[in-house]
Amino acid sequence: MRIVVDDLSGVRIAEFLEEHVRQLRAISPPESTHALDLDGLRRPGITFWSMLDGETVVGCGAVKRLDAGHAELKSMRTAVDRQRGGIASRLLEHILGEARGMGFGRVSLETGSEEFFLPARRLYERFGFGYCDPFGGYRPDPNSVFMTRLL
Repeated sequence: MRIVVDDLSGVRIAEFLEEHVRQLRAISPPESTHALDLDGLRRPGITFWSMLDGETVVGCGAVKRLDAGHAELKSMRTAVDRQRGGIASRLLEHILGEARGMGFGRVSLETGSEEFFLPARRLYERFGFGYCDPFGGYRPDPNSVFMTRLL
């Protein structure tokens, strides 16, 4: 398996992300769904990685620059048939290392508060993320949980 910076031009990653956004919109109310679509992920200040097993996308994630020292983790996803196989851990470790190399001293994230998101929250806790107040342009939301960690 390999992790690559992805320019989001391929059909496979487009389908992978469409499924991601569709799933999140089915779980959370529209005002609480903060997943970025392809156009959102192509904006300046965002670096996106795909994890590939051969030519199959098995995971993805991104960092969005908030300011010179603070980034937001976005679009973390593992293929449904590959969950609980270490993909998310390997990808998150890679992304945090890359964020550190980009000069960020802090990475924060927003995820859901629903039971569906519990495995994600546990993963982030294992990687040293702690709970925090909303950051960036987020507002308090009973459907959202905010986490952060220093690099």
